[in-house]
Amino acid sequence: MKKVTQKELQLILEEGEGYLIEFKEKLSRIDEEIVALANGAGGRLLIGVRDDGTVKGIAITNKLKSQVQDIVNNCDPQIRIDLQELDSILIVHVWPGGEKPYHCSSGFYLRVGPNTQKMKRQQIIEMFQAEGKIRFEELVNSKFEYQEHFSSDKLNHFLQTAGISRSIPESDILCNLGTAEKQVGKTIVNNAGILLFAKDLSRHYFHTPVTCALYQGKIKVNVLDRKDFNEDLVSNVDNAMTFLKRHISVRYEFDGSPKRIEIPQLPFEALREAVINAVIHRDYFQKGANVMVEIYEDRVEISSPGGLMSGLKESDFGTISVLRNPLVASLFHRLGYIEKMGTGIYRMQNLMKEAECPPIQFKFTSFVTVTFPFSIIEKSSEKGSEKGSEKGSEKGSEKGSEKSSEKIIYLMKKDPKITISKIAQELLISTRAVEKHLASLKKERKVRRVGGDRGGHWKILGVCRS
Repeated sequence: MKKVTQKELQLILEEGEGYLIEFKEKLSRIDEEIVALANGAGGRLLIGVRDDGTVKGIAITNKLKSQVQDIVNNCDPQIRIDLQELDSILIVHVWPGGEKPYHCSSGFYLRVGPNTQKMKRQQIIEMFQAEGKIRFEELVNSKFEYQEHFSSDKLNHFLQTAGISRSIPESDILCNLGTAEKQVGKTIVNNAGILLFAKDLSRHYFHTPVTCALYQGKIKVNVLDRKDFNEDLVSNVDNAMTFLKRHISVRYEFDGSPKRIEIPQLPFEALREAVINAVIHRDYFQKGANVMVEIYEDRVEISSPGGLMSGLKESDFGTISVLRNPLVASLFHRLGYIEKMGTGIYRMQNLMKEAECPPIQFKFTSFVTVTFPFSIIEKSSEKGSEKGSEKGSEKGSEKGSEKSSEKIIYLMKKDPKITISKIAQELLISTRAVEKHLASLKKERKVRRVGGDRGGHWKILGVCRS
């Protein structure tokens, strides 16, 4: 295994702990960390470093090295390691094991993002038997050429978002992230690197998109809008959220402060968590289906191909965290897309409860499907303003029109020179809808335009009924 240089060490300390990196101040419980790394893709254990990346240092002696080797020898099967001294840090290079699962005296352990998690023996054995020792994210695609197909711009964006400086060559950064390796002087990018950093992911894999669809009514018959996003995994998540925000109704409340309060039918953070989970946990060996984000009249369904990991029961879902793609999950964690591994289900349910929405429903087949039910609310969009509630009642239309008029007058009070296009942008309605409301307000002698379109301003003549 390649030794760490001084520059690489600084980058590793800056990056922090991850799927392939663990920091330890001293030797306590390092057998658990070594077993977890060996049961995954291997990695490095840095002894003499605090959890926050601060170098505490440790006295590196032959006795210390012998202690580490004795600890490793007590693991079963035997794990291959290499030791390296760098400054006052002892680096334990842990090779990925070929005889998984490994265990130490206290049990079996897996790497879950930047954390180590204990598993029951039967769980880990069943998982390795069913899922195999090879993960999609660790494989390489022989048709992917680093010089031609890799996007340095996407890597730069990743590093900037993750707060990582670019102090060493690009290929070394990729190797430290676990997304590439060097073979005979050539940089070979694995599937994790392709999924995040390919210039055009669709050129290499057709089964990796997030497919978003909006349906009319409560069944999958009439498609009103559909988009397939397949740029890279991070962009796929962001684009799916843009699609959801565009089609999920939002109502606005004004409490007298300058900023309006947005209240969507469903909490966007809960939906975002579900989309991220669907992308990072899907089975990428299964090439006959995509991650689906589907909007119906009364619910949103987000489904991910692959079902539950083998060895897990439905009752384990949300309590035991086992990652099908731990390297991809670790990269999303570095970006801040995942706050803490294994807490997503609880966080989604809690967000739904706080928003007074019905509980999330889960279904497990060859897919994991998450359903977000919602009540139909009045829209404060162009459709809602002009046609009232989704049910289209006359009473709802009048109420929606009054609410929009109140908001327009509120915006005029804030900025008498506000333009029609700016009002439309603020209220998320069309300029035609704004003009219709303005015509009504002028007719009711509540507002008047003073001057022309360019240099003029709005004058409030009356008080809009609240």
